[in-house]
Amino acid sequence: MARRSVPILKQLLSKSSASDSPALLSSCFKSPIDAHNRSVTYMPRPGDGAPRTVTLIPGDGIGPLVTGAVEQVMDAMHAPLYFEKFEVHGDMKKVPQEAIDSIKKNKVCLKGGLVTPVGGGVSSLNVQLRKELDLYASLVNCFNLPGLPTRHENVDIVVIRENTEGEYAGLEHEVVPGVVESLKVITKFCSERIAKYAFEYAYLNNRKKVTAVHKANIMKLADGLFLESCREVARKYPGIKYNEVIVDNCCMQLVSKPEQFDVMVTPNLYGNLVANTAAGIAGGTGVMPGGNVGADHAVFEQGASAGNVGNERLVEQKKANPVALLLSSAMMLRHLQFPSFADRLETAVEKVISEGKYRTKDLGGQSTTQEVVDAVIAALD
Repeated sequence: MARRSVPILKQLLSKSSASDSPALLSSCFKSPIDAHNRSVTYMPRPGDGAPRTVTLIPGDGIGPLVTGAVEQVMDAMHAPLYFEKFEVHGDMKKVPQEAIDSIKKNKVCLKGGLVTPVGGGVSSLNVQLRKELDLYASLVNCFNLPGLPTRHENVDIVVIRENTEGEYAGLEHEVVPGVVESLKVITKFCSERIAKYAFEYAYLNNRKKVTAVHKANIMKLADGLFLESCREVARKYPGIKYNEVIVDNCCMQLVSKPEQFDVMVTPNLYGNLVANTAAGIAGGTGVMPGGNVGADHAVFEQGASAGNVGNERLVEQKKANPVALLLSSAMMLRHLQFPSFADRLETAVEKVISEGKYRTKDLGGQSTTQEVVDAVIAALD
């Protein structure tokens, strides 16, 4: 809103008396580029500039490459934070307690991807973290980046996914040999709080519509409860349009007309599928930021599933795309109440992508991770 008000205020001030000093007016209003960088006057509380400690989990595969990229950019910006680093890997039986304690103390974590073994008895450490810290909301922002060609334009979708129950509850057992039962758990408490988070997000970010994704035509009780909860919350936000879409139709609509979606709220499994589909449409998982948040803690990471986390070729060639985690770090900076640093980082990343000189292979280029990082640092104002 502050950005949109600048042209109006210019017109009003231009009509003031001729005695107004041109120098004064020019000091109030910068060029469009400067206005973008200095769009909001942020008045911090005393002590807000004190450095914050952030737990850092580099993770597996390309994780150390892209988290290292973030560390370099934060150092170049002189961002008021420092990292407390822990070695956590997907093949561990559980997240080390010292890493959990660090996140609980610092409240904020930046994480690279953790590889989850397929099959076997090793549970996902990603799911463990979400449950241990009650990170009940996953948020992935899928949007077109200027200068990055995609099949669809005007895509700006936020997928908000329930993060603690559903098919990810991990309640599986073998009934008899050859027959496995997997339970999908949906509760009113969790459904209501994710719906409230989605509508609150839409309200605070001037979003116009929330779409609930479901399969209540088949799972009438489980997804029916989720929909009932969303409808109850929607009635408390009359200014925000609410609609519903069955998950299979949702996927078809995403690939044919994605611009119709704004904020999407989903149960756990559907959200994973929808977020990755939306990310692929908007430019790929390598550029989509995201995070997981609860009442007390937040973990920021690449938004959509990092299918390239264990890509050994990318690790050997050092050509992993750091953009998604850099943008997630901007989200983190805003979460920490450092908005000007977030603006600088986002502006620099967008400039590098728009110019097109330094891009990794997934974006049609041949640059290394370090070349992209150097370009982002050079673009910092």
